[in-house]
Formats: sequence, C-alpha cells, structure tokens
Amino acid sequence: MNTASILGVQFHAVTKQQAVELAMSKIRSRQKGYVVTPNPEIVDLCRHDEKFMGVVNHATLVLPDGIGIIYAAKILGEKLHGKVAGIEFAESLVAAMAKENMRLYLLGAKPGVAEKAGANLCAKYPGLVLAGTHDGYFSDPQEVVDSINAAGGADVVFVCLGAPKQELWMEKNGPATGARLLCGLGGSLDIFSGTTERAPKFWSDHGLEWLYRLCREPRRIGRMMKLPLFLVHVRQEKGKRK
Repeated sequence: MNTASILGVQFHAVTKQQAVELAMSKIRSRQKGYVVTPNPEIVDLCRHDEKFMGVVNHATLVLPDGIGIIYAAKILGEKLHGKVAGIEFAESLVAAMAKENMRLYLLGAKPGVAEKAGANLCAKYPGLVLAGTHDGYFSDPQEVVDSINAAGGADVVFVCLGAPKQELWMEKNGPATGARLLCGLGGSLDIFSGTTERAPKFWSDHGLEWLYRLCREPRRIGRMMKLPLFLVHVRQEKGKRK
C-alpha cells in the first residue's frame, strides 16, 4: 500500500472505497488493528509528541481527513487520491458490515448520544447488529473494555473520544476488547445521532466544510487559525527536501 509522508505522518494513499474494502478484509480475516483519520490538527499534535506520532503511524489505516492534508500533499509532491473524511468512511463501512450482519459497538459523546446514533444506523442499514454503547465520560478504561466483552464482543468499535485520547485508547486497549477493528472518529456520533448537522454536500465537495463549521460556530476561530500555520510548516518541510 502506497503512503504519503506529511510532516512525519504516513498517510495511506487510498480512495474511500479502497479503505472500506481493506477494512472489511481485515475484519473477515480476524486480524486486529485500528484506523485513524488525521486532520491538520492531529498532524500538529504528532509533530510535538513522538510517542503519539508512533501510535498514529502504527495504525492499520491512516486516512487523510481534511482538505488541509490534500493541500499539504500537493505542496510536498506526495500522492494522495483525495480526502477520505472519517464520517464518510464510517458510514460506508457500516453499510458493508450490515450486508454481513456484523456487530458494531459505539463509544463516545455525551450520555444518550451513542444510543441514538446506533438506533439511526440500524434503521438505515438493516442487518447491522448494535453490540452496545458507552458514552465518552469514563475514568477507568477497563470499564469500557468490560462493557464491550459483556456485550458479546464486536467486530468493529467506533471510538469517538477526540484526539489524542481516542488514538491512545485504541492502541492501548484495543486488543483487550476482542474487537477486530477500532476506528477513531472524533465527533461522528454527534452527526449520526442528529445532534450535530454536517456541512451540506456542496461545501464538503469543494473543501469548504471548515468554513461552514466556522460560520455555524464562530468560537472555532482559534482552531481554524491553525490551518495556515500548518501550511507554513509544510512549506518549510518542502524547503528541507530540496
């Protein structure tokens, strides 16, 4: 599998469909692993934390979630097939899982959100089995591990705790859950539950999802200002490669 190196993070050069097919292949073969979906913010975290960088690069799939990653690849001359948004990958994976009656466990968000997200996904994709849910407010990781095992296990766990917590949790606790694949998906449960509205297709298709979210949530301006700085670091990296 070809990779593209963006400030040390090794992204897999796959389309969304290829990512789903690879994930399903891992699940069927009972191989254990986890999927990460870094955006520029997560790449920046990796730059400042060597251990976290190792956790991200050790993932089964490292998907480019964010138009900033695609811009960075173009600047550096790295080849990616385009953005693979975590929420879109997750929904396509659920659709594939439903055809084989696979079991999904949802972890994260505020109390009640995961249950609503699970109900919505099961209604939309008959055949999907909801193994169980747990909110993101817990202090003992073993509590969640025990919950997944008590539910009869899961083929896939969506871990929606935000970075870097979700990636570190998957790397450390994933094997103990018995799940075949864990996917770090940030705020996806809020969208699946209907708690948060995703940007309309036009905005996401044109790489403007960040602007739509900023218009809806002006308080995000501090986070959004990190993107220009990220691209400055990318251009500095390009200069080093010459």
